Amino acid sequence: MATRGVVHVHAMGAKAPSRRLELKAKLLGTLEGLERGAKADESAQKRVDDVAKELERLNPTEKPLQSPLLSGKWRLVYTTSKGILGASRPEPLRPRGPIYQTIDAEALRARNQEPFPFYNGVDAELVPMSDSQVRVNFKTFKLGGFVPVPAPETATGTLDTTYLDEEMRVSRGNRGNLFVLLMEDPDERLG
Repeated sequence: MATRGVVHVHAMGAKAPSRRLELKAKLLGTLEGLERGAKADESAQKRVDDVAKELERLNPTEKPLQSPLLSGKWRLVYTTSKGILGASRPEPLRPRGPIYQTIDAEALRARNQEPFPFYNGVDAELVPMSDSQVRVNFKTFKLGGFVPVPAPETATGTLDTTYLDEEMRVSRGNRGNLFVLLMEDPDERLG
């Protein structure tokens, strides 16, 4: 779908109704140049949020947590989460390259993976709260991708999947953060 920052809208699901396709293309276009949200000022965040809300109203998946579309390896293309963006770190120490989230809905597990320069990650258990929302219990942080550090019991949050199709997922966290992800590998599971 995206190669080196270029979005290939023509590859996005010919099966979806045209309005959804238009909004997905508009959302991806709005994200261009925002570097996953790191370069999004308040005005850009509002534009992204407005388009995301329009798309969420057309969510084709009534019960995301029960859908096989949820599982797989997702690539983060936008977030308002300062922690994930590394906003408090000096620019050379912020994540570069793709950030992934792998969800295994059947096993109720998730893994977030950060790229260079640290290759940090975190494993989590998911506890369903509704047909679209889970409580996220972070279990183990992986520093440098190898050094396991147990997460404190307070390392929790919620995540509500507000839009889901075979190519795109939009979620909202308990701290008001917006996440937009594109499917990278629908067959990936956490074993």
